[in-house]
Amino acid sequence: MVDVVIIGAGPVGLACGIEAGRRNLDALIVEKGAIVNSLVGYPYHMEFFSTADLLAIGDHPFPSVHAKPTRQEALAYYISVAQREGLNLHLYEHATKLEGTQGAFTVGTDKKAISCRNVVVAIGFFDVPNRLDVPGEDLPKVTHYYREPYDYVGQRVMVVGGQNSAAKAALECYRHGASVTLVHRSSALSRRIKYWIKPDLENRIREGSIAAMLNTTVTAIEQTHVRLDTPSGPVAIANDFVLAMTGYRPDYGLLRDLGIAAGSDEHRTPSHNEETFESNRPGVYLAGTVCGGLRTSRWFIENGRFHAAQIMDHIAHGRVNALNLRKRRWKTAE
Repeated sequence: MVDVVIIGAGPVGLACGIEAGRRNLDALIVEKGAIVNSLVGYPYHMEFFSTADLLAIGDHPFPSVHAKPTRQEALAYYISVAQREGLNLHLYEHATKLEGTQGAFTVGTDKKAISCRNVVVAIGFFDVPNRLDVPGEDLPKVTHYYREPYDYVGQRVMVVGGQNSAAKAALECYRHGASVTLVHRSSALSRRIKYWIKPDLENRIREGSIAAMLNTTVTAIEQTHVRLDTPSGPVAIANDFVLAMTGYRPDYGLLRDLGIAAGSDEHRTPSHNEETFESNRPGVYLAGTVCGGLRTSRWFIENGRFHAAQIMDHIAHGRVNALNLRKRRWKTAE
């Protein structure tokens, strides 16, 4: 029996494993995909918005050539940290259920049963896209994950969404020879688009290089067209590919199977204590972005990494370390 099973091997899950080891807790990390699986799925040439020091875990320096590290640098960093710390990783193993009570849990996976005293759920949200829920969404031409623009050279591409991921995908596809139409359900692009991206997109729209259709929703996707509901009425746009950059959400099905309640608030915030991160099920903790529910902008690697120390202090000593709590609150406010 191990002291802690951590579900999820993203940066916060790895941080939890590190903090467990530093408190002499035996931890095992279960991950349904690759190590830092979400980062593997990010756009190939993505650059983080944060500086390297804000993404570092376990007091391991994060080397980066530029002020903002790239996806490749982050992958190399987190993998090397996990190896240096000797974390017990069980990759490509999907946790599916949880039985028992605190001190005598059994985590069921698609490969085996694991006995443990406590469980930490650090599953993030990148694996479950917000669907459009329209006919044709499952056609091969539709994706909720954008990697790079080269598949779309010379193609008619519709980008659905109005935040950072949609803005970057639209700009990159346009600059690599795609005919881009940006569709957004609101009357304006999000104010949260990064300050160096938003003017670029607005200028491309203004000059007509990228077509923008605001106050518009997708009603159906067909092999050669996309049907839209616009302020002027329904229209059909000729189309080859749809990039549905509509955001992501936690895996509420898995949370339910683990016995974690989703709140009735507008964000469906999973039940947890704001200081200890213990959920409604004693001995089961939440860490990282999953804590925010549908409010996926509340927690990031930058502040979610501090959950690890809070959780492991509570597991190891039954209390919260005041210094760690102040650090987390300061980073959240920052």
